[in-house]
Amino acid sequence: MPERTTYAPANPPWLRAAPALFLLLWSSGFVFLKLGLRHADPLTFLALRYACVVGLLIGPCLWLRPALPTGIKPWLHLGVVGLLIQAGYFSFTYLSLKYGMSAGAVALVTSQQPILVGLLAPAIAGERVDRMQWIGLAMGVAGAIMVITAKSSIDVASPAALAFAVLALLAMTSGTLWEKRFGTAVHPVLSNTVQYAVGLAVTAPLAFALEPMRIEWTPELVGSLAYLVVGNSIVAISLLLAMIRHGEASRVSALFFLVPPTTTVIALVVLGESIPPMAWPGMALAAAGLYLVMRRRG
Repeated sequence: MPERTTYAPANPPWLRAAPALFLLLWSSGFVFLKLGLRHADPLTFLALRYACVVGLLIGPCLWLRPALPTGIKPWLHLGVVGLLIQAGYFSFTYLSLKYGMSAGAVALVTSQQPILVGLLAPAIAGERVDRMQWIGLAMGVAGAIMVITAKSSIDVASPAALAFAVLALLAMTSGTLWEKRFGTAVHPVLSNTVQYAVGLAVTAPLAFALEPMRIEWTPELVGSLAYLVVGNSIVAISLLLAMIRHGEASRVSALFFLVPPTTTVIALVVLGESIPPMAWPGMALAAAGLYLVMRRRG
């Protein structure tokens, strides 16, 4: 067994490709999630996903023996990020869907996350958002809304469903800013193990309390679960946290503008879903907004 390894944060060369790879993996996750939910209850499927992630990471964690953070604070910060993103964001999103809110309405609410991060980043993370970036944020939100409303039904269903969607928005925003403000240099295998264990500890009891825990073991479910565990939960989340730690939270959050357009294109290829005419200008507007936010200041 190798000696305990240390993790030194730096700007690795692959970080330049991280935004595009994250966007592809994260957006594809919604398509595979749609396939998986045909065969399992939402929270049950989420808890199963987290259990598989933790089980998959325990072996590498024991083998690599990454250096453990010293003191209680780094562990608390890891737990808080796991609680906000893994437990909070995903659980609230699934609960909003469970209580009758359409996927389009949930996407519409959570797509406001970059704007919220932009508003709060100066005070919490010490970031400055300039005028052109604010224009880009506004363009990105408008483009995302155009894509969502053109493609999906916007049905709120109940106050509880809307409340869960808003809580999902607040959880992802808080997790992003918390990671930027308090994130520490911890090996990604260790941080993922801790954060997904926190997610599992929250979602499993929720699934037991609120659902019959239906699971139909079909090839479609297994394929969906495998992708979400490896591509979405391990690789995409690791890229997201690395980008937040090495960059500006407001710029990284702006990537979520292109999630609805990218998901729409992937759904066209994988599921054969059509793209409404009004979605195309929305995609262009979201891409232009992202460019303005992501550009480097002169």
